[in-house]
Amino acid sequence: MPVVISLDAMGGDHGVSVTIPAALSFRRRFPDVRLVLVGQQDVLRQSLLDHHAEESESLVIHHAGQVVAMGESVTHALRRKKDSSMRVAINLVKDGTANACVSAGNTGALVATARFVLKTLPGIDRPAIIGAMPTMNGHLRVLDMGANIDCTPEHLLQFGIMGSILVTALEGKTAPSIALLNIGEEEIKGNEVVKRAAELLQKSAINYIGFAEGNEIFLSDYDVIVCDGFMGNIALKTSEGLAQMITQMIRQEFNKNLITKIIGLVAMPVLKAFRKRVDHRRHNGATLIGLRGTVIKSHGGADKLAFEHAIEVALDEVQSNVPEKISAGLCKMSAEEKQG
Repeated sequence: MPVVISLDAMGGDHGVSVTIPAALSFRRRFPDVRLVLVGQQDVLRQSLLDHHAEESESLVIHHAGQVVAMGESVTHALRRKKDSSMRVAINLVKDGTANACVSAGNTGALVATARFVLKTLPGIDRPAIIGAMPTMNGHLRVLDMGANIDCTPEHLLQFGIMGSILVTALEGKTAPSIALLNIGEEEIKGNEVVKRAAELLQKSAINYIGFAEGNEIFLSDYDVIVCDGFMGNIALKTSEGLAQMITQMIRQEFNKNLITKIIGLVAMPVLKAFRKRVDHRRHNGATLIGLRGTVIKSHGGADKLAFEHAIEVALDEVQSNVPEKISAGLCKMSAEEKQG
């Protein structure tokens, strides 16, 4: 059976102007994957025509009459937008029509709708957003990136366990290193929530190695850094802005005069490689981890390249059976704790 991924084609800052070309590009690379474009039928058909494409067995339109606006309240989206492209795309995962859903839509509405429709896995209180961030040696994963602003120590423990299992499932690492984001590495540093979470993580079966400071996100060899959604989202947005600033500053320096422009031409291969390494679009696609199904959150302002990468993240997680492995891992840890 082919992998089926439902796309909230109307979501995000740019809607079909991004989701449709991204879907078409993805299909050229992965022709065996079936994409379901969820949204207003007439709009989607016209967009396909504009890109000289049409419906097929591997590219299907599924009508949804409503759209969740980026600034819409979570309550309104849940109660009044039951036929939204976001809700319908998630429903397709629940009823087994699709193996995963990808949306660039309103984050709060997506988290709430996915939790309401799919429910959380046994032993998990709240889903979290986990995504990859570039580092000197590749990448690491951070959670939560914005789903939960206020967290208890128990929530942070659950995040650490889920992050560990996800890295094992996707990357094959048997004991991923897990750190807890804090304002210092000393045990006396941090608020009471972080201190208590550290105690719980230390007692757990995962490979917890202690506190990590903000600079270590980019310079360390950690596999996962755990934090609440407030800190995680700020870290994410700060890193994106910093990468863009550095790229623009380098461009400005090379454009100062004729000599620097010539030097820039000579250095062009290095500059392109650098830009690719720090390009946040190539790390787009964060998982709503802890649900009974796969839901991927794309950046709201994603362009074609970024949204296409989010679809690829969904494919990787479906092929790696991430929700099933997290569920099995949680059951195993629970059984070990009872025996202990």
